[in-house]
Amino acid sequence: MQNKKKVVLYNPKSVFFDMPLALLAIGSALDASLYEVIIIDGRFHEDPKPLLTNHIKDAICFGVTSLTGSPLKDAIEISKFAKTINPSCPIIWGGWHTSLFPEQPLIDLSFIDVTVQGQGEITFRELIEAITNGTDFTKIDGICYRDASNKIIKNKARNLCDYNELPLVNYDLIDVESYFQKKGTRQLDYITSTGCFFRCAFCADPFVFKRKFMAMEAERLTDHLKKLHQRYKYTDINFQDETFFTYPDRIKKIAEGLISKNITTTWAATMRADQGSRMTEEDFKLCKKSGLRRLLIGVESGTQEMLDFLKKDIKIEQIEFCAELCKKLNINVIFPFIVGFPNETEKAVTGSVKFIKKLRQMHSGFDTPIFYFKPYPGSAITKDMEAKGYQLPVETIDWADFDYIGSIGPWVSNEKYHYFEHFKFYLKVAYKKSNVFLTPLKLLAQYRIKNDLYKFPIERIIIEKFIKTKKLS
Repeated sequence: MQNKKKVVLYNPKSVFFDMPLALLAIGSALDASLYEVIIIDGRFHEDPKPLLTNHIKDAICFGVTSLTGSPLKDAIEISKFAKTINPSCPIIWGGWHTSLFPEQPLIDLSFIDVTVQGQGEITFRELIEAITNGTDFTKIDGICYRDASNKIIKNKARNLCDYNELPLVNYDLIDVESYFQKKGTRQLDYITSTGCFFRCAFCADPFVFKRKFMAMEAERLTDHLKKLHQRYKYTDINFQDETFFTYPDRIKKIAEGLISKNITTTWAATMRADQGSRMTEEDFKLCKKSGLRRLLIGVESGTQEMLDFLKKDIKIEQIEFCAELCKKLNINVIFPFIVGFPNETEKAVTGSVKFIKKLRQMHSGFDTPIFYFKPYPGSAITKDMEAKGYQLPVETIDWADFDYIGSIGPWVSNEKYHYFEHFKFYLKVAYKKSNVFLTPLKLLAQYRIKNDLYKFPIERIIIEKFIKTKKLS
């Protein structure tokens, strides 16, 4: 290790324990014979600064994942601290936030030297090579940086590269067992593609990836999963692609590969309803046989009018088709909904509530989390709102307080908020698997939901008083 140059990467604090796939990807893109990659995950350390101090003093760079919302607070604090330990060490931010705001972190935070936009593997490799060789950054696509005269320079965007030309992720860069322990299950996080072809008006993907998509070939993927299975003995895979089921033929090959290579695991992934509707029952059965246990199918709204406004490019009938097949084959599904869009009509709200009730009654393995709309930067709806005078946070630190889960925007009245908080609580009680002693509570919750009766929610007050839940970020 003495002859290798040290690269330190940091994953900020948050409440989830997904493996830091972005850091693993960029760390795996470096030549292992030349560089020692150290990944420090803030979620595993009450105070990561002592560990960081040990490594940053002789590091050639410090890379940080930036995610819009509360993780930015830790990213800012740790980056500032790292600069005090080693002022000559370049600090590089990548991730969603810098893809949306290339220049702003450099303007606001003097201790950040470079931001990366979009797909980062090749960009980061070129940055590290430039730092090692003492060359400038002028020809590195996909970055924004501060030059010697303190001028902020934004280079041209980097195109998506072929996923099959990228190096496979080296999970030995992290302690995989520690993530299994934190999750409470031997679940491997994996991503097989980058980008998304679609144009959802509330999503930033079209802005960042320009509606392009690249995916790993099925044979290469399943070969890698086999090796990882032999090494780590995982029992579940969480595929974290934006749209895993983009190509049905690829999915069938992946399922066939999992079976033929005897990779005994369950798995979960994302699916658009239109993608599912183009698959046959036999396709679903093949996926189920290969270990498919759960899908995430974004619904967002229960009316076609609202789906069209959101540019989801799906039909209610396609959602129902997927739900019926998953019910028949006993495949669990998460169907997320969003309420509180600007100009949302009562018809849209009523339609969503009705559809949520229908889905929850169909199958005990169906879940319908409800989120409140907040304008994600870069999305079409947000751009329209800004044109009409809506003020987004101005500085990087302000975005740290712009949380997405459980928080509401100015379009959600107090009445609507309280209604949906009650509705979400009673949905959880009414349809969650539980022991026989809670049957009366479940029946009461089901009665409340059926009749929309949420006044005097005494059982909710009692339960929430004694059972604390995590505040999500």
